[in-house]
Amino acid sequence: MDIPAASTPIVCDMTTAPDTAEQRLEEYRHLFGRHLIDREKTARGIRFRLRAEPGVAAWVRDLAAREKACCAFFAFDIALEDDGEAEQVVWDCAVSDNDTARAILEEYYLLPDTAAQGPEALEKHYAAKGLSFIADPADPLRYTVGGPR
Repeated sequence: MDIPAASTPIVCDMTTAPDTAEQRLEEYRHLFGRHLIDREKTARGIRFRLRAEPGVAAWVRDLAAREKACCAFFAFDIALEDDGEAEQVVWDCAVSDNDTARAILEEYYLLPDTAAQGPEALEKHYAAKGLSFIADPADPLRYTVGGPR
């Protein structure tokens, strides 16, 4: 996995995304609700394990590519593994060496629990943890993320 440099800006830019933040959260809710087997923290970041049902690996690859396109400080690796009983999609996630990026990764780890809250509730949840999303006045779909205080 090619983890971005610590100097990579901590920005979420959905200006060219084919979906909205609300649609993306709904997609995560659906993906995790139907296919998540387990999640764990790893030495490099976090890992989601999902049922490798038809189309899930391609879905995860597409979702990871869209995330990477808007949040360049993330790195993803998607693989198929066989645990002897069934095949699983293994989705590894890591971020640049930055306190704010690591705080966002922690929230990403919690996403199976929080995605159903919707963007506004999630923003309040993040704010309570010291993460602020500052909209670019020129483009409301571009956010700079302020770190934990």
